[in-house]
Amino acid sequence: MEDLLSVRKQKMRQVLQRRQPNLTVVLEDVHDPHNLAAVMRSCDAVGIMEIYLVNTLTPPINKLSKRSSAGAKKWVELHAFEDIDACMTAVKAKYDKVFATHLSQDAVSLYDLELKGSVALLFSNERIGLSPKILEYADSNFIIPMQGMVQSLNISVACAVSLFEVMRQRIDGGQYQVPQLPPETQSNIFEGWVKREL
Repeated sequence: MEDLLSVRKQKMRQVLQRRQPNLTVVLEDVHDPHNLAAVMRSCDAVGIMEIYLVNTLTPPINKLSKRSSAGAKKWVELHAFEDIDACMTAVKAKYDKVFATHLSQDAVSLYDLELKGSVALLFSNERIGLSPKILEYADSNFIIPMQGMVQSLNISVACAVSLFEVMRQRIDGGQYQVPQLPPETQSNIFEGWVKREL
């Protein structure tokens, strides 16, 4: 058991070395627990530390976020809001740019975005799309280029595609090779993770 815990601790330290504190995802009215769980796994996979959930509909997002916890919720912090302004004010206070997945005249390709800086990516479910109100907070709109008849992807798939493009750019920029978190912050998070494991 002690050997297993030692291996787990080593993995935690390695993961913390690659966390990306200047990258997040914002989800508007994404209610399906399977989609939420899939998004959280993708976020953890690329080193995201926190995501923002804003729910303006029913049922309350807090109940759904618990159902969607799976394994990733232990490693990715959730911030739940019921008000768009409150959510996006918190996001804009921490992240320099907000890029929204929205088909518009001025939308650019995902692959033309500069994603190495402080970025929040904004998604909604494919049926409703992002609301006009939340789009007011976006600095730019982007699309994922597709070559078939279908013009939209499932939210969890769109999020994964986008995040792995972010990771590709950041690997090229050396951001996973150099720790982005201060040592003290890493230690504090590590202690919290170990307590959860125990």
